[in-house]
Amino acid sequence: MKFQFIVIALLFLNACKEKTKTATVDNTSVIEVKYAEASIDLEIYDFEGFKTFLNKSDDKTYVINFWATWCGPCVKELPYFEQLHANYKNKDVEVILVSLDFPHVYETKLKPFILKHELKSRVIVLNDGNENKWINAVDASWSGAIPATIIYNKNERKFFERSFTFEELEAEVKQLK
Repeated sequence: MKFQFIVIALLFLNACKEKTKTATVDNTSVIEVKYAEASIDLEIYDFEGFKTFLNKSDDKTYVINFWATWCGPCVKELPYFEQLHANYKNKDVEVILVSLDFPHVYETKLKPFILKHELKSRVIVLNDGNENKWINAVDASWSGAIPATIIYNKNERKFFERSFTFEELEAEVKQLK
């Protein structure tokens, strides 16, 4: 019986990715088997590498949102950034979601979160332990709280240490377009 279960579990694991299967054994036990997560290659930067995202001078408007999977307000507003990305990706607006999750949760929380929520915006990770230096370098008024968002183009820059609705986010982008 144990051998049959192992064979069934292996078949489930190898059959498909990104899904969950429920199997009934002996008509009484329900066993949930999660398939291996699809591979996601995270873009991980220290602050020196990340700085290039803060100072582009082309014709685009950039929306850079600092967030983490453990931040409730951040997760709540992510759909608005995704909607902005969908509506403006062909209109010279680039949305970049900067995860501040800790390295030990990249595989267990961040990657599954990206898959589950089907994030289409560019997701990068800022992994630099010297927060006291880079928080002030991002914006002198930033206390370090998230969510935080920068919206800028070559002519103007705005920093926000708060959550957005889609309407508020879109209005700020339109002011810079």
